[in-house]
Amino acid sequence: MSLTSALEPLRARWAGLPGREKNGIRLAGLLVLSFFLWQFSVGPALGTLRSADAQARALGAQLQAMQAMQIQAQAVQKQPALGFDEAVRALTAATKQTLGASAQLVLAGERASITIKDASPDALAEWLSQARLNARSALIEARIVRASTPGGPVWNGVLVMGLPAR
Repeated sequence: MSLTSALEPLRARWAGLPGREKNGIRLAGLLVLSFFLWQFSVGPALGTLRSADAQARALGAQLQAMQAMQIQAQAVQKQPALGFDEAVRALTAATKQTLGASAQLVLAGERASITIKDASPDALAEWLSQARLNARSALIEARIVRASTPGGPVWNGVLVMGLPAR
């Protein structure tokens, strides 16, 4: 059975319909076609177009943040290397100033272990930044856990920092 012969009864039925019903069926078909065209073509494209400005602003902000980090990294690379003693002094000063009594610094060879107890997230982030920039030490190992307290979240554990060779 070919397609032409299968469609023959439909053609005969179509020819027998009055003009008003043919126009109604054509209008219904046009509405269904318009719906599908909108649903799968125009609608999604308009949604993308509407969100493009917000996405562009978000990507611009990310780009600025990454460029700021790049400038900071280049500045750190240009700084002269610190000796072991200077790095220890800078790390000790950063620990006392930023973490205070919530941290204890222990030196072992070319590593420094910092035990923290109830350190605030902001203070820990500031200390890590100072350790990286001022003492030019790198975080080698971190074994810390977050604890919830009535005053907000705190961090407990041990951070191991690498120091320059002696």
